[in-house]
Order: sequence, then structure tokens, then C-alpha cells
Amino acid sequence: MSTMTDLELARSMADAAARLLLLLRASPLLDGAALGRAADQAANAVLMAALRQHRPDDAVLCEEEVDDAARLSCRRVWVIDPLDGTREYEQRRDDWAVHVGLAVDGRPALGAVALPPLGLVLDSGGGPSPAAAPAGRRHRLVVSRSRAPAWTDPVARALDAELWPMGSAGAKAMAVVRGEAEAYLHDGGQHEWDSCAPVAVALAAGLHCSRLDGSPLVYNRADPFLPDLLVCRPELAAPLLQAVALARLT
Repeated sequence: MSTMTDLELARSMADAAARLLLLLRASPLLDGAALGRAADQAANAVLMAALRQHRPDDAVLCEEEVDDAARLSCRRVWVIDPLDGTREYEQRRDDWAVHVGLAVDGRPALGAVALPPLGLVLDSGGGPSPAAAPAGRRHRLVVSRSRAPAWTDPVARALDAELWPMGSAGAKAMAVVRGEAEAYLHDGGQHEWDSCAPVAVALAAGLHCSRLDGSPLVYNRADPFLPDLLVCRPELAAPLLQAVALARLT
């Protein structure tokens, strides 16, 4: 066990994986799907090595690792996505991320999300809440650029907002944390590693995070499929949840 705190370790791990991913993407030797596979494997190796060194007694739930049911009996589980937004990474876009989260007793206790193209690592150490949208700017609702559900259009109309398609769940959630958007809505398929770290960071920033029915997000479940998510400014939670409920009925 190292002397680093959990949060220091999460930041260090996310930063190390981010640096490696940027180096790999700069190489002329790999491209397309081959680049994505190599990046997933390399970033995963760095993260797993760090956990073996610094938190050998903790359990892990990771997209790139074989799931071990023994984690279900552990209070502390690191929930990790070494490269969130592999497609965007392969296409050399900027909306991809590294997620390092820690769930304790099923709750997203802490997390770090690296946005490598921006040179940023955001964490759950706490900080100022996102500033309100500039006067005259419509609310922005971040949605998946590849599979946004049809009901997002009526939700945007109900709030007089504009939809902002983007890749990586981490990039989308951090757009809300950074005040670039007011909400992130997702439906139709995610896993716990897609949201644990981003949710921990968003909660620490004072944002609302829940399922689309308003229920809490629970991690380290037997089935890690966690299909929907809302991250938003707290004052928008009630109107958004109501608009989503109505839109999903039609």
C-alpha cells in the first residue's frame, strides 16, 4: 500500500494513461482499429500495474479486464475505463477520456477523468461549481453523437435548449462540470465504467447525477450494465426529469 491518498492515486493513474495514449496516437505506425486496440491494451496495462502496486487488496471492475465475481464481496472497487471513446480516439478527435473511479459500498466515492487532448485531469477533490451559462446563450444538452435517443429532441424543445452531440461519456460529463453545457443525457446502453469516475467528479462539483427516472446510480452490481444517466446543474434536474419522462412516453 502506497502513501498516496486514493484521490492522488486516481489522478496519477489517469494522467499516466493519458500521456501514454497521446504518445501512441502520435505514432505513424498505427492507425484506425489497430490503433484503438493497441491503445486500449497499453493504457489498461499501465492502470492495472499501478493498482497492483498501490492498492493490491482492492477489487477492480474494468472494461478491458475479465470480470471477477469476487468483487461483489468487496467494499472498495476501482471502476476503470482505460480509454473511453475509442472510436473518437481512432478518428483523432478530441472527445475521448480516461476514467479512474473508486466505488465504496456501491457509491461513486471518488474519481479522476483525464481529457488528454486538452491537457486536463479533473477530479473529485472539489472545486467551484460551474458558472451559469452566459446571458443570451441557450442551454446546451450534451448527447451521444452516434446514438442519441429520439426523445432528446422534444426534451430540448421543452427547455428551449440546443443539443450538443459529442463522443466519450467522460468528455460529455466533463463539459457540464466545466460549464460548457448545462446537462448530459444518455439512454440506450452504458456500463459502470462509463460513468463511475465522471459521476464522482460531477457530484463533487455540486451537480445532480442520477438515472433518467431520478433513482440513484449504484455501482459494483453483479450486472455492470447501467444503461442511462443524467448529469446536470441542480436547478435543471426537476424540469429535465419531467421532460424526459414525458418524452419517453410518446
